[in-house]
Amino acid sequence: MEHSSNRVALVTGSARRIGAQLVRRLHSEGLHVILHYNGSRDAAQVIADELNSTRKDSITIIQFDLLDIDQLDTFAKKVLSIWGRLDVLVNNASTFYPTPMQDISMEQWHDLVGVNLQAPLFLTKALAPSLAKTKGCIVNIVDIHSDRPLKGYTIYCIAKAGLAMLTKSLARELAPGVRVNGVSPGAIMWPEIEDYEPMHQEIIERTALKREGNPTDIADTVWFLVNSADYITGQIIAVDGGRTLSN
Repeated sequence: MEHSSNRVALVTGSARRIGAQLVRRLHSEGLHVILHYNGSRDAAQVIADELNSTRKDSITIIQFDLLDIDQLDTFAKKVLSIWGRLDVLVNNASTFYPTPMQDISMEQWHDLVGVNLQAPLFLTKALAPSLAKTKGCIVNIVDIHSDRPLKGYTIYCIAKAGLAMLTKSLARELAPGVRVNGVSPGAIMWPEIEDYEPMHQEIIERTALKREGNPTDIADTVWFLVNSADYITGQIIAVDGGRTLSN
C-alpha cells in the first residue's frame, strides 16, 4: 500500500463532532486532509491551524453547501486541484432532526435527503474517476437507524437507509477500482437538540455494553476500512456497543 504521506482524504462535514475526529485520525496517520464545512468556518480554521502547526500544509479547509447540487462538480474540481489527487472520500456530512408525520414538509425532505443521500451519490459520481486512479476508497457514515427506524424521524431514517443501499450499490458499480464501505454509529455523540436526554438514556440501556461510545471508536473503524481492509467492500460495520442485538 502506498505510503500515507502521499495520500489525500476528503471528509465532508468535518469541522465538528465525529467529522472533526475523523480529520484528526486521518491526519495523525500521515494523510493530507481536506476538511469540508458549510457554516462552521471558525471551528474548521481552529482544527486546520492546530494540525498544520504539527505538519505544515497538511490540512486545507473548503466551504461548500452540499445542497447546491448544480455547483457540486465545481466543488469536486476544487477538491482535486488542492493536491492533484484523492485517495479517500468520507461522506460524513449529515443533518438530523425530528420530522413527525403530521408536520412533514417538502423543505425538510429536500434538506434531509439532500445532505444525507443525494450529496454522497453525486459527490461520489464526480470524484470516482480520481479515486479509481489511486485505487482509493469511500467510507459512508450511515446510522444504525438506517435499519431500525427511530420514531418521529421518518425522513432521516429513509435517507440513511438509502445511504446504506447506496454504499452496497456503489461497491458493485465502482469495483474493482474503488472500495466502498460504511460505518453505522450507534450510541455515540448525541444530537444537539432539546429533549433528547430521555432517549439518550434509553438507548444506552439497550446497548449490550451498557455504555455510550466515543467518536474515536468511529475513527478507528474508518481507519481500519481505509488502511487495513483491502479485501472488504460493500460492507457496513455497526459501531453501536451491541445496540442492534436488542429490540
